[in-house]
Amino acid sequence: MRTAADDYPLLDLMWTFVLFFALMVYFWLVVTVFGDLFRRHDTSGWAKTAWAVFVLVVPLIGSLTYLITQGRAMADRNVQQADRARQGTDAYIRSVAAPGLHGIDEIARAKGLLDEGAISQEEFEQLKRRVLV
Repeated sequence: MRTAADDYPLLDLMWTFVLFFALMVYFWLVVTVFGDLFRRHDTSGWAKTAWAVFVLVVPLIGSLTYLITQGRAMADRNVQQADRARQGTDAYIRSVAAPGLHGIDEIARAKGLLDEGAISQEEFEQLKRRVLV
């Protein structure tokens, strides 16, 4: 009785893995090209359409041509996007961390509330104890 391994030798299996890996790299390349193409703001809709048709009709040549002609600008756009994401994250962290409400600032804010009559002397002392602990 013959097994499946007899019909599909090891070198064929390795070649299949190589082809599968190449196919995944190709799909990654096309997705990267389309992602950059439609994220651009410096080209018109017609230019984007022309690039899209070129990449779809002649996929490998179109993708490589796009990378060769737009590679540096593509890298610059990726850096700008990463900078915007980092700035957004930094702004969010600063907003959540409540800057300026540390110790003395919080006591001064509570004193202002006490002077306005918004809180009582007991509440002020309680806030002060909580901050100083």
